[in-house]
Amino acid sequence: MKSTMQDTPMSIGQLVRFGTTIHPTAEITTWGDNGPTTVTFDELGKRAAQLAHGLRSLGIDDDQRVATFMWNNSAHMEAYMAVPAMGAVLHTLNIRLFPEQLTYIAEHAEDRVIIADASLLPLLTPLLPTMTTVRHLVVVGADPSAVTAPEHIDVLNYEELLAGNPEQFDWPELDERSAAAMCYTSGTTGDPKGVVYSHRSIWLHSMQACMTDAIALSQSDKVLAIVPMFHAMSWGLPYAALMVGASLIMPDKYLQPAPLAEMIATLKPTAAAAVPTIWQALLVHLAEHPVDLSSLRDVVVGGSACPPSLLREFHEKYGVHISQAWGMTETSPLGTSGRPDVGLSPEDEFDLRCTQGRFVAAVRARLVDDAGKELPWDGVQVGELEVRGPWVTGSYYRVDAPDKFDDGWLRTGDVGTISPGGYLRLTDRSKDIIKSGGEWISSVELENHVMEHPAVREAAVIGVPDTKWDERPLVAVVVRDGATVTAEELREFLTSRVAHWQLPERWTFLDEVPKTSVGKYDKKRLRSNHADGALEVVELG
Repeated sequence: MKSTMQDTPMSIGQLVRFGTTIHPTAEITTWGDNGPTTVTFDELGKRAAQLAHGLRSLGIDDDQRVATFMWNNSAHMEAYMAVPAMGAVLHTLNIRLFPEQLTYIAEHAEDRVIIADASLLPLLTPLLPTMTTVRHLVVVGADPSAVTAPEHIDVLNYEELLAGNPEQFDWPELDERSAAAMCYTSGTTGDPKGVVYSHRSIWLHSMQACMTDAIALSQSDKVLAIVPMFHAMSWGLPYAALMVGASLIMPDKYLQPAPLAEMIATLKPTAAAAVPTIWQALLVHLAEHPVDLSSLRDVVVGGSACPPSLLREFHEKYGVHISQAWGMTETSPLGTSGRPDVGLSPEDEFDLRCTQGRFVAAVRARLVDDAGKELPWDGVQVGELEVRGPWVTGSYYRVDAPDKFDDGWLRTGDVGTISPGGYLRLTDRSKDIIKSGGEWISSVELENHVMEHPAVREAAVIGVPDTKWDERPLVAVVVRDGATVTAEELREFLTSRVAHWQLPERWTFLDEVPKTSVGKYDKKRLRSNHADGALEVVELG
């Protein structure tokens, strides 16, 4: 028996139509050199239509790829709306990737157009001769005559591309399973891999993000979207905002603690989202330059595990609740959401906030051991996390990676436990867990304990070779400004927190822990630096 329901596609075009007509007064505010500038959803819709016409004039049709090389700002939001809604595919280039990786993914995706912020041209223009499929560079905020580009690439000004075009566009009816956007992984192991999102997956993901047990967005919210729009589609915030009429605050290139604090104090966001390192840096800044954070209803942290000390300090000093979420480029990214059950004691609620959150309705999860046996959700047994769902990728674009999939499940590479209530607690990445004398040591657990010390700003733990135990932990520490601490003091601090055999003998002190293109600790580079003898290591007896 079939249903009697109409079969209308869930498309980005429909999302654009809805957001700009039902919520025309919702706003996008971009932080600039002279403070904030604001446009309404109605104005965005008209400019997105003009951009679509402009791209059509450049020959963009069907599923050709239009790349962006941009900060979070209103022009980037216009591309988010216009490109997939017109039937093309939005490809967000990660501005923090190595040059050879940017060349690889632009070629691999066969990008035809790149829309780029003028401030990022020094990074992009040296690579243009290597991008053989690109035909047009559209520059936001600069005179194109000053841009040097190879003969095969035409350079245009963004505003001139839009000027004079109609402010309406007949967004086509598209197959909801067709490609809408694509992101590439950060390439920490091998070449970056492409993940292609469908109109359907983005629509469903947006609905989940708006739900009460997820990010809980509504038309009354103003969301400070710090997470980059080139990082897993800014965690779905742009499209979720269109769906419910939530206003967005875009920080553009101003991602340092001082301007972020000024944005919060001036624009009064009700929610915000960023990786833990952003909040760690903001916390250090606030100690010397406090501002009013009371407008923040909720802060979502993801990308890597959030130290419990960070959650506690924001709550106790500023009354800000931080919720963790887990996801990947491959999962669009929302897989879990860290909103604890109601009616819990403060201690139990805080304990659940220290997890990566609870799985959302559409994402199925399981843990498997090294032999592929499924493990119970008992909060004790540790295994590799595998997931599946309507916004979880089932393959990579033009890359065969059978080791990443297991009978229809995505192998995440994350290791941890799941409680009977569905809360995920990650202990490590499979490549980062430390095997010492046949026993496992969680680098994440050690990092969290070290960062509980009041003198520590950052701590990253890697496994290094050891002749006796196979591997032992090496702790890289960044000390807070004005503080002092020794390796001996930190090791003594850990004695009541971890088993004696887990206590690290090797320590190194850095000005900053190296970061990946998405703000995670770059443990691959740390391991390489150690192997090359570039780290000054203190060894304790």
